[in-house]
Amino acid sequence: MTPIASLIERLERGDIKALSIRQPYPHHILHDGKDVENRDWPTKGRGWVLMHAGKNDSEDRDLIREKKLPLGGIVGAIRISDCVERMDSSWFYGPYGFVIADKIELPFVACKGALGFFKPEAAVVAAVLAALKSMEARGEG
Repeated sequence: MTPIASLIERLERGDIKALSIRQPYPHHILHDGKDVENRDWPTKGRGWVLMHAGKNDSEDRDLIREKKLPLGGIVGAIRISDCVERMDSSWFYGPYGFVIADKIELPFVACKGALGFFKPEAAVVAAVLAALKSMEARGEG
């Protein structure tokens, strides 16, 4: 099963959460090989989550503006395969790292974020599902 097909299956079951990540880190995950999301808290959660780009632009304003990185919505999906306290990755600084096994870039879907893992609204899930089905029909992923 392709990553897109497995994510579609999860969305159709209604079994999906999102994780808000400040830009430019979603960009780094999708384009620069960032393979871990650092957090102050551990998770037992595994599998696909939607990646929400938070509205806060305080991390690297110049890069965010230069690349016109989207804020305040879903920009992709990641598959978390593990939660670790150590990792041989230049992106890891802990104390906990959600290991990213797969990623899918998605067209921007405006969405209100929240702390921790959160359940996106039904309209957001429907828009993401439509985008994924279109990608699948074009043979992507």
